[in-house]
Amino acid sequence: MTKDQDENDHRRAEELKKYSILDTLPEEDYDNITRIASQICNTKISLISLLDENRQWFKSNHGTDLKETPIEHSFCHHAIEDKDEMYIVTDARVDEEFKKNPLVKGETNIVFYAGVPLTSEKGIPLGTLCVIDEKPKKLSDSQISTLKALAKQVINLLKLRKNQVELENSMRSLKSKNEELERFAYIAAHDIKSPLNNIFSLSSMIASSKGNSMDDDTLEMVHYIEDSSQKLIDLVNGLLEYSKADNYLKTEREELPVSQFKNDILNFYLDDDKSKIKFNSNPDVLFTNKIALQQILLNLIGNSIKYNDKETTKIVINITENPGEYLFEVSDNGPGIPESHQKKIFNIFHRVNDTNDDSGNGIGLATVKKLVTSLGGSIEVHSKEGEGATFKFYISK
Repeated sequence: MTKDQDENDHRRAEELKKYSILDTLPEEDYDNITRIASQICNTKISLISLLDENRQWFKSNHGTDLKETPIEHSFCHHAIEDKDEMYIVTDARVDEEFKKNPLVKGETNIVFYAGVPLTSEKGIPLGTLCVIDEKPKKLSDSQISTLKALAKQVINLLKLRKNQVELENSMRSLKSKNEELERFAYIAAHDIKSPLNNIFSLSSMIASSKGNSMDDDTLEMVHYIEDSSQKLIDLVNGLLEYSKADNYLKTEREELPVSQFKNDILNFYLDDDKSKIKFNSNPDVLFTNKIALQQILLNLIGNSIKYNDKETTKIVINITENPGEYLFEVSDNGPGIPESHQKKIFNIFHRVNDTNDDSGNGIGLATVKKLVTSLGGSIEVHSKEGEGATFKFYISK
C-alpha cells in the first residue's frame, strides 16, 4: 500500500467516526436498498460496504452471511480509489488485479462486481453500494442508472444519520453546559447569600439602635443599604429556587388527595388575614409530582398576594381533570398584567415594571414555567389591566 493510500484510509476512517455507524445492527432502510439493487441488477449478492483502515464492513449484506472482510481483499477498496462513478469487474477470474484474490478463488466465488462509491459531503469516499455475482455479467444502462440512484439514497441515509449524531452531541453538550451553569449559579448564589444577610442584619441593627443619634441623611443611607440588601437577598433566593427546580422533579409521582393538598397550601397563609384563597376541584385525587406542583402554586399565589392592590386579595384555584392531563386555573383580583408583557413574563429576569421598586426580580414565573414544562405541560396568562389575571397551566397525568 502506498503512502497516499495509507493517508486516504486514515482520512476515511476518521470521517466514518462522525457517522457512528460501524458495527451497528442491521436497519431495514439499508436492507431494502440492497434487496432492490440485487433484484434490479439480477445478482445473487448486494452490499453496502464501509471501509476503515483495516477492513470492509457491511452495513447491509443481501445474499451472504459475511459481515466483513480484510481490506486487502476488498473489491470496494479499488472502487473508491477509482475516479469513475462506477467500478465494474466483468469477470474477476481473468482480471489481472483480482484473479488471485481469495474472494475469487475461495468459497465466496466472486466473478462479477459493480460498485458505486458512497462519497461524503467533504468528497471523501466512505465505501460503496455494490452488486456481486458468481458468473460474468454486463449491466444495462438502465441497471447502471438505477444502481447510481440507489447509491444516492444510501448517501442520504448516511447524511441523516450524521446529522442525528451531531444533533445528539450538541444536545448533550448543551445539557452539560446548562448543568454547569446552574451549578455555578447555585454555588455563587449560596456563597453570596451569607454576607448579604450580614449586611442586612447589621444595617437593621444600626438603624434601630443608633437611629436616634444619626442625622436624617445618614439614617436615610442606612435604610437604603437595608432595602438594597433585602432586594439582593430576594434575588439570590430566586436564583436558588430556579436552580433547585430540577431537584423537585426527581421525586416520584404519587396519588395526592386534593383535600390534603389544599390544606398543605393554605397552611402557608394561616397568618395572612388579608388574603382569601378558594379551591374548586372536580378530581378528588391527583396523580402527580407533589413537590413540583406545590412550588408552582406557591409561586403563583405569592405573586398574586405580593402585587395585589386591593384591600383583600382574592384568589380562586380551579382544578379540572381532562383525558391525559390536569388543567389548573389560578385567578386573582389584582391590577392585571399589560398585554404587551403577557408573552414575556415567563422569561427569566423579565419584570413588568422596571421602575417599580417592588416589581420583583423576574425569576419566580420563569421557575413556574420550567416546572410546568418539565411536568409535560404548558402555561399561559389571560389578563386585562385593572381586572386581575388568570394563569392557566396544564400538566400531564
